[in-house]
Amino acid sequence: MTEPRQVVGALIRDPDDRIFVQRRSAGRRLFPECWDVVGGAVEDGESLLDALRREIAEETGWQLRRVLARVAYEGWMAHGLRHIESDYVVEVDGDLSSPELEWDKHTEFAWISVEEVSLLDENAQRSGSTFIKDVVVAAHTWLANASGEGRRAL
Repeated sequence: MTEPRQVVGALIRDPDDRIFVQRRSAGRRLFPECWDVVGGAVEDGESLLDALRREIAEETGWQLRRVLARVAYEGWMAHGLRHIESDYVVEVDGDLSSPELEWDKHTEFAWISVEEVSLLDENAQRSGSTFIKDVVVAAHTWLANASGEGRRAL
């Protein structure tokens, strides 16, 4: 049996506690045209934190400042391969109004407030999955429960 593939996701928050999402392009093999968080597979020999840092830089041009919390640790299947995903609420450094998207992989981006998570219902219609909405809601729930003064990096 094949080992599960480790995956990381960055729930990037802005100063208004909105979460960054980006739409996958139509040509993507997994979840085409669905909203997604920044992230991807952990490479051989790479730690989860190193993978998170690399994926943020590759997909946005921003730099990881700190990890606030892990809000999801879940398994999922795609193309017969089991994935284990760890999703973290993070803060980054960089111009949050101007991410350097990988335009061949992502066609647009949005900052989602707690009141705007219904935008992510599109994913259920396209792919049958509520995973991204669920992790964005988990991030908003964590942010709402963490006092501004009490937020500590992991």
